Amino acid sequence: MPLTGTLRGIAAMLLACAFFAGMDALLKVLAGHYPPLQVMALRGLTALPLIGLYIGWRREAKSVFNRRLRWRLHLLRAALNMGMLVLFVYGLQTLGLAEAYTLAFVAPLLMTLMAVPLLGESVLPRHWVAIGLGFAGVVVALRPEQGAFLSTGALAILVAAVCYALSNVLGRLISRTESSAALVFWTTACMAVGGSLLAAPNWVPVQAGHAGVLLGLALTGFMGQMAIAEAFRHGQAAAIAPFEYSALAWALLLDWLIWRAAPDAWTMGGALLIIASGIYLVRGEAPRAVNKTSES
Repeated sequence: MPLTGTLRGIAAMLLACAFFAGMDALLKVLAGHYPPLQVMALRGLTALPLIGLYIGWRREAKSVFNRRLRWRLHLLRAALNMGMLVLFVYGLQTLGLAEAYTLAFVAPLLMTLMAVPLLGESVLPRHWVAIGLGFAGVVVALRPEQGAFLSTGALAILVAAVCYALSNVLGRLISRTESSAALVFWTTACMAVGGSLLAAPNWVPVQAGHAGVLLGLALTGFMGQMAIAEAFRHGQAAAIAPFEYSALAWALLLDWLIWRAAPDAWTMGGALLIIASGIYLVRGEAPRAVNKTSES
């Protein structure tokens, strides 16, 4: 992989993290005014038109509306994404972005565990070291002996991370036979339609003053998806994935700028442990990826 390609991928990943952090900040703003189910529905409703236009521009409609799609897996993945977003928004009602991100960073470790029964992958000794270190970081961040962070919001974020990890593993399974456009479109469509139906009984009229927030939600989510696809298109995953943790820096900045909030030493200590475990896990895969490439 040429250096310029890797650098381009890293730059795209950093940009994707900035967009997604902005999107999550907007979700937190909406969480203060609307129920979590409605916020999830609004996320889908605002994103769907842009995704539809993008699929039309790329002329990928045939792969999206293929009758042979594995609908059960798509629906299961959509349900997991919907649950993940509702739980994440619920957690954001009481936690700062940096605190929520710290707990959500456990998802890559969970994906490693889930890949064993679902994808037939093996867990090596170094994987167990990384997983143990990461979960130790979660315990530090939760600091249960104080009861300060072990709350329903924190538990909601942890369950959201489980949903996110399982959704990604299912996405890898589905992508073996189907396009990424189909994955994104049907997940977003279910979020928009299913979320609206679920939120309808307690729907709160959307304030006109939030039009800009909804527009920003659509743009940041869409641009984040495009940037992360660009990142992995131009660089090796093992070299690029660790830069996903730059999202924590954006979360710290947005927490301070918007809510004048900052995490304490326990949260930051746990975050460092989780990030270190994630980087160790991803970087440990680099030699294997290179060997597979050279063998092919």
